[in-house]
Amino acid sequence: MANDHGPSVKNDDTYEALRDKGYSKSKAAAIANAQSNPEMSPSEKGGKSPPYEEWTKDELMDRARELDISGRSTMTKDELIEALRS
Repeated sequence: MANDHGPSVKNDDTYEALRDKGYSKSKAAAIANAQSNPEMSPSEKGGKSPPYEEWTKDELMDRARELDISGRSTMTKDELIEALRS
């Protein structure tokens, strides 16, 4: 049974399920809240950007710089992808 996570989480069951799958608290809350809002469509596919595996290392490095990911200069392509996804 899901806990009551307060007024900031609109759908406690979805929130708990996402947390069990490893989502962060903020991401789980955002998805749970979007799913409870009929004006939003979180199940629809997002933007047109290709998956990180298709990006060059320079493109990944630029994105990591935008997000201020520490240690990015010594990361491999796979490590950059993992850091960008977390």
